[in-house]
Parts: sequence; structure tokens; C-alpha cells
Amino acid sequence: MRENGSWNPLWDQLHEWDPVWTEQFMKTATAPWKSGILEPKVIELLCIAVDAACTHMYSSGVRRHIRAALELGATREEILEVLKLATVVGIHACNIGVPILAEEVTAHEQRYAGLG
Repeated sequence: MRENGSWNPLWDQLHEWDPVWTEQFMKTATAPWKSGILEPKVIELLCIAVDAACTHMYSSGVRRHIRAALELGATREEILEVLKLATVVGIHACNIGVPILAEEVTAHEQRYAGLG
């Protein structure tokens, strides 16, 4: 990954502390490119989704994979669709937070209804 420019410098410390595990992880992470099962463009689109997802938000990776996807023939519309799909992961914050907010607002209003 260092050779092709996809190494994240944030992994340096991990690699220093546990090089065997880090190398095993990197082999797993790069396996899709070597297996030939998925087309490279599809792999790049998946990588865009993973890097752009709210659980990852790795902008350098998003940029690198968008460039690679474009070079492999992906269209702006395909990449935009992937980004829109990746945003769905973040909706869970609303799925969890909005009902709790509604409950707490109701409870707050009930606690202070008689004080006004």
C-alpha cells in the first residue's frame, strides 16, 4: 500500500507496534483487487462509500478513490449515487436521536407545565 500511495500515515504507529497484524489486515483489505471477482471500477466505488461513510470520513481516501474511479470510467452520476447511498448510514443518528428528543421534550414540558 505504501508503494501505490494508499498507505495512511495514521497507520504508522500501529504498524510499528504490531507489524504482523497490520500486514495481515492490509492483505485482507487489498484482496478485492487481487481476486478479480469484482471489476476495479466497482471496487473503487465501494471504497468511496466506505471512506465517505459517517463511520469513517476519510477524505484523503475519498479523493484517491474518486480519482481512480474516474480513471476507470466511472461517471459523475455513478459516484454521486454512491455518495448519496453512503449518507444513509448517518440517518441512524436521527433514527435514534429524534424519538429520544421527542420523549425528552415531552417529559421536560410535563415537568415544567405547572410552574408557569
